[in-house]
Amino acid sequence: MRICLAQFNTTIVDFAGNLARITAACERARAAGIQVVVTPELAVTGYPPLDLLERPDVLQAGLDAVPTLAHASRGLTLIAGVALPNHEPGRPAINAALVLTDGKLVATIRKRLLPTYDVFDEDRYFQPGTTAEVLDIAGRRVGVTICEDIWHHDDDGQPRYPVDPVAELVAAGADCILNLSASPFDIGKPLRRLNLVRGIAQRHSVPVAYCNLVGGNDSLVFDGRSFAVNAQGDVLALADAFAEMDLCVELPREITTKRTPTIQIPEALQIAPALEVRRALVLGLRDYVNKCGFRSVVLGLSGGIDSALTAALAVEALGAQHVVGLAMPGPYSSAGSVTDALTLAQNLGIRCPIVSISQPYQAFHQALSNEFAHYASTPADITDQNLQARARGTVLMALSNKTGALLLTTGNKSELAVGYCTLYGDMNGGLAVIGDVPKTLVYDVARTYNTEREVIPNDTLTKPPSAELAPDQKDEDSLPPYPILDAILQFHVMERWPVAQIVAAGYDRATVERIVRLVERNEYKRRQAAPVLRVTRKAFGGGRRVPMARRMPE
Repeated sequence: MRICLAQFNTTIVDFAGNLARITAACERARAAGIQVVVTPELAVTGYPPLDLLERPDVLQAGLDAVPTLAHASRGLTLIAGVALPNHEPGRPAINAALVLTDGKLVATIRKRLLPTYDVFDEDRYFQPGTTAEVLDIAGRRVGVTICEDIWHHDDDGQPRYPVDPVAELVAAGADCILNLSASPFDIGKPLRRLNLVRGIAQRHSVPVAYCNLVGGNDSLVFDGRSFAVNAQGDVLALADAFAEMDLCVELPREITTKRTPTIQIPEALQIAPALEVRRALVLGLRDYVNKCGFRSVVLGLSGGIDSALTAALAVEALGAQHVVGLAMPGPYSSAGSVTDALTLAQNLGIRCPIVSISQPYQAFHQALSNEFAHYASTPADITDQNLQARARGTVLMALSNKTGALLLTTGNKSELAVGYCTLYGDMNGGLAVIGDVPKTLVYDVARTYNTEREVIPNDTLTKPPSAELAPDQKDEDSLPPYPILDAILQFHVMERWPVAQIVAAGYDRATVERIVRLVERNEYKRRQAAPVLRVTRKAFGGGRRVPMARRMPE
């Protein structure tokens, strides 16, 4: 059976655009003699549509797409993902795969396993399917599954659901499995995903074809990497990462002779995490800007590593002509920081006007002087530092409003975790590009830009990190060294370890307790932060929902 995994980039509820992509894929497939075209999950509707699924007109648009899909299926079989209205008691919608052959709708397959962990909340919207339906397609007995339906086992091989859709399909006679997916990227996910599917193929002695979504939608970035494996788990074909493409492959008959599982990692997956994160962020940023209707972006350039990396990513995603940086020296800014910002701008080919915040900063002090006289303070107290950050935030928002450009925030995950950022100051903006990138990884990703020439100034990479909001300020005056901080955050935020377990791993108890308190205390800041592009398994935002008002145990 010759199949085409149509890996393309959808926009949520852009029915005309999404249908045009599906139609074009079918036209290419017909010309190539393909028998079956498979799309990603919810390719017609876009993923994830969230509460738009509560709108009857959105679900009706899925029904209205059937004639277009039927026309596209002339001379082949098309399996297309779409959200449809649920006419039974329960949730408003079904997550469906429509199977159309030569202009006729022959089956509607429902997603059976609905994830409700991390960024997923599908049980809120979808009524699950309950039956295993095997289809006769192109001379094969085909089992169609939708994304989570193949994730019955977790990474350790343990069942996470009482139902195993693949096992039921194979028991009903399926000799191959086709999967429509919208599986978002995070570091390490591509290999976990491949190993999961390899395990299914080997366990059930059936080939599996997996079609994944590519592109950015809000905080989620989908890496594509559609693939097919034979019944022994060998990779037959693997699509490009972070790019649209048709992956055409001959899906062989089952192999009954089992052997030792293959452990070879495809070369295309042997990529350094820093490069993977860079590609994900570029795609996520580009799609967020374009799909939200912006034409350009603006950001502050401090001369530090975070703003330098954000600017480099923006130029790679959008082109230098669509990026403006702004240097905003204040009373404690070093001359070297301004120089580094200007050098970066020159290396990237972007404009970098200089707007000093000294005057508005002093004006704030003058306006507040009578009231401030009632309170004890020092020249470098936190209020003073926040005034500078908020002055910069006001300048940046003014430029954003004036030009219509999207303001990018430049804070990293380590800062967001412990609240080392200022509400209505450096947190101002419409997208937190590196908000899921720990500080130590920020340096690694930044260095990828300097492999052929110096893009990010060497001084920016080597000088001690500093907010420069107080005399001779360094980040380590307030925080542990970043390698230690990021390790503690990894254990607490990502692995959900208790304090005692982190201490047992070799970290100072007082430091661990302080960092954990900072993380928990600053949830209110993160709730007001810009959307964060997700690149790790536990990002701040929809994947980590924590109450702000609570009393934590000591």
